[in-house]
Amino acid sequence: MARRGLRKMRTGLVILVLLVVVGGGGYVGWVLVQRSEAVSLPAPTGKLQVGRQTFEWTDKARKDPYVAGPRRLAVWAWYPVAKGMSGRKAAYAPGQWSGLREKAPFSILQSPFDSVRDPALDHAEVAPGRFPVVVLLPGEGLSAPMYATLAENLASHGYLVAGVTPTYSAKLTVLGGQTIESMPAAVPPKPEDNSPGGLQTGDHLVGTWAADARFAAAEVAKEFPDSVDPDFGPSYVGHSFGGAAALEACRTDARCAAAVDVDGRQFGEVLKKGVQAPIMLLGADDSCMTSICGPDAKSDTDRARALSLLKASTNTSWCATVPGTRHLNFTDYGTYYLALPLRKRLALGTVDPRHALTVQNGYLTTFLAHALRNTPAPGAPACAS
Repeated sequence: MARRGLRKMRTGLVILVLLVVVGGGGYVGWVLVQRSEAVSLPAPTGKLQVGRQTFEWTDKARKDPYVAGPRRLAVWAWYPVAKGMSGRKAAYAPGQWSGLREKAPFSILQSPFDSVRDPALDHAEVAPGRFPVVVLLPGEGLSAPMYATLAENLASHGYLVAGVTPTYSAKLTVLGGQTIESMPAAVPPKPEDNSPGGLQTGDHLVGTWAADARFAAAEVAKEFPDSVDPDFGPSYVGHSFGGAAALEACRTDARCAAAVDVDGRQFGEVLKKGVQAPIMLLGADDSCMTSICGPDAKSDTDRARALSLLKASTNTSWCATVPGTRHLNFTDYGTYYLALPLRKRLALGTVDPRHALTVQNGYLTTFLAHALRNTPAPGAPACAS
């Protein structure tokens, strides 16, 4: 009897192992099929089509704080194109920029970038007319190309968008045909890092990013001299640490028309001196960076910094939280195919990812149109200060 019971137990274990192997293999096969299917970025909501070009610009007047020589930047420009224009579609992350994908082993759980369909036209002619400039800054470790959904939507509404990737801060930049990785001294503090050292690093680094943004605003006007509207100064939009830099860039640019901080804890002199232009703070459900904590916030350590900024600012400020979001819902991660184990690992909330991007883009276009052209105000409350 004992031998018979042992034999049954062994048989059961063999069957269980086979089920796990077969089931696991089936899931992997299903993921490989899913990730190979094309995914499209959300269609821009404006009346114009969108073009894209990439540039490498050198700020000869400024020494790079991390290496010998002047500061060099990779900048992606998205801009309005006349409706009905045809041409070659831009590759989402061409060449060495494809290294922005998640690294192995997680890369197998994400759609390859050559399967991401981008509606932008490669090197298309700029639409007739003149357009305000928006400088776009990425979050900690990320690069400007990963905000194509945001940038292309703005461009379709008549803005010339310059997406800056801060060299040595982003995990990957491409300059001169070479990939450049981050340096520890140039990496912003993590959103959850509230240590004195982390805050001090952020206060110092935000000045470098703000200078990058102001340089890009000036350079894009030189690159597109017949397309930039001289009646408007640049607006600055950023996500995460890029949001803090957008506020600081606006503070230090006398011509700044507006600034938007998307889920970014604030740093630098702007906390004490504020911003004189209209601003919008757009937060995730687990954030306190709007001065009012979202329902999923785990602490309120960022609330005091937001209150300091708002009390020092002299123009109108709007604050909003996008329900169900976390930090990466404001990036193109919401458009990629991500298998469940990877999605759980990333800072993505319960909201439908594309809906979150739609809400974000609606707030941005409404706010900028109001700040620059005095159209109706965004449907968000004034910030509590």
